[in-house]
Amino acid sequence: MQSTIDLINRRVRDAVASAFDLDPATVDPLVRRSQDDRFGDYQSNCAMGLAKRIGQKPRDVAEKIRAALVIDDLCETVEIAGPGFLNLRLKPGYVAMELATIENADAPHDRVGTLPTSEPVCVAVDLSSPNLAKELHVGHIRSTVIGDCVARVLEFAGHDVHRINHVGDWGTQFGMLLAYLRRTQPDVLIDPVKLHLPDLEKFYVEAKSFYDSDENFAKTSRETVIELQRQDPQVMAVWRAFCNESLRHCHEAYDRMDVRLEDRGESYYREMLPDVVRMFEEKSLAVESNGAICVFPNRDRFKTRDGDPLPMIIRKSDGGYNYDTTDLAAIYHRIEKLGAKRLVYVVGMPQKQHFDMLFAAAGLIGWAGEDVSLEHLAFGSMLGPDGRPFKTRDGGTIKLRDLLNEAVDRARKVVTESEKSNDLDAAMVEEIAEAVGIGAIKYFDLSHALNSDYRFDWDHMLAMEGNTAPYLMYAYARIRSIGRKANVDYDSLDTFAPIVLEHGSEIKLGKVLLRFAETVDMVARDLKPNILTDYLFDLSKAFSTFYDRRNGVRVIDAEPESLKLSRLRLCDLTARTLRIGLGLLGIRTVEKM
Repeated sequence: MQSTIDLINRRVRDAVASAFDLDPATVDPLVRRSQDDRFGDYQSNCAMGLAKRIGQKPRDVAEKIRAALVIDDLCETVEIAGPGFLNLRLKPGYVAMELATIENADAPHDRVGTLPTSEPVCVAVDLSSPNLAKELHVGHIRSTVIGDCVARVLEFAGHDVHRINHVGDWGTQFGMLLAYLRRTQPDVLIDPVKLHLPDLEKFYVEAKSFYDSDENFAKTSRETVIELQRQDPQVMAVWRAFCNESLRHCHEAYDRMDVRLEDRGESYYREMLPDVVRMFEEKSLAVESNGAICVFPNRDRFKTRDGDPLPMIIRKSDGGYNYDTTDLAAIYHRIEKLGAKRLVYVVGMPQKQHFDMLFAAAGLIGWAGEDVSLEHLAFGSMLGPDGRPFKTRDGGTIKLRDLLNEAVDRARKVVTESEKSNDLDAAMVEEIAEAVGIGAIKYFDLSHALNSDYRFDWDHMLAMEGNTAPYLMYAYARIRSIGRKANVDYDSLDTFAPIVLEHGSEIKLGKVLLRFAETVDMVARDLKPNILTDYLFDLSKAFSTFYDRRNGVRVIDAEPESLKLSRLRLCDLTARTLRIGLGLLGIRTVEKM
């Protein structure tokens, strides 16, 4: 099933081209979803811009577009409003016909009638990216959850996606950590596989404290860095064991959150770093400054506080490399080796200048041409309820595993206090609590605009009403319950039976269902998960009105049988759309709540 907005765009584009003898490729139909249903379902604003272009009055231009517009099969009479807006309202018959073409579910391949892109590309999504010296904490939530959602949507859209976890596994701090590891667990030197660190944070704090207080240990740590850089076999074996143990901690959280990643540490690129410098030097794009090798991506754009051009150092004066060099190597690898045409970095807003300069340098050297998109998906901070950085009561950083545990504990309480909890056995309560607790954290994060900070709020997050995961998950479970009450297997419904949209609530629900395809397309294009959360909330509200005895229609006891079947199919389509939509957010649905 083609996206309705794409179909309308094509029709309006053809009408403009025909009415004014223009090349369709030069026409932007400017079709958008209407913000107010009173004025239709979609609106085109193209007449105003075109009027300036050809020197005619906007309403006259709109009249000519309407006269040339072949859209009777989709829309009711097209209205012209204001200075020249074209308002389009879908015909219920068209909506019903489109929904009726959707086949029954074929999990896990159900797409609810949406089509994959006709132009798939390779995409590299850089997400989560922790430093292996410490455990995951609340600061990693946004990059992990947003990145996972973006990857899921792009995969669903049909693109080849690499989910890259660019972990910090190399650098001077590892000299300290490995030296302390050899000091406290000497058996690891004999058998690195035996390494086990129950608390990474505690280990790091102890090592850092010892480093700061003991000059002999600090000297040993610096010597260990040199051994690591020279790839001493014994040191490398301990380093690998430490990285594996750190990643084990990370993946316990990733697995619990159902997040898939390709671990690719900074160390992966270390052999490429001299070549990165060489490539810039060979194109005369690198200059020497006080012994360091620097690149100036854009002298007019990037300035120091004194107004001088801001350099990007790609080799330090001591011959070492930094994260600028590593990130350039990663870009080169993703474009040249993976074949990525779209590189997405899910990293907080404080790193904006770094990525602006990084992307400018990649364009300067020619790695990222016009066919490659480099995108910094910047996001704001998750704050505590008081509007300050989220900390423990004693001022420490909250570990991610502790936050997940608390979310599940709170969700369990919500579930057990529900009036329907008597219908759930202990195992089902735990399954629901896990899904709802973790789903609530994800949804609360994704429902906020990326570039805004937000305050963490347990009560809002776990509320059974409003734009929350529990509300949407309950809506899904409720629809599944309707099927059981009707003694109907949704997957076996007759797909040849017509869908009838007559009541206002049916028409509204049908139109919202039809918007799913364009919503997925929009999220895949703009990478804004809150567009999807807003859509799913709209869908749930539309279904609630549809199923309401006073404002909606009868379903289980509807007559005749053909009408009951039509409405049950709407129930099924809504549940499937909720399940798939929540799945794109990384949220698992449950059959009962």
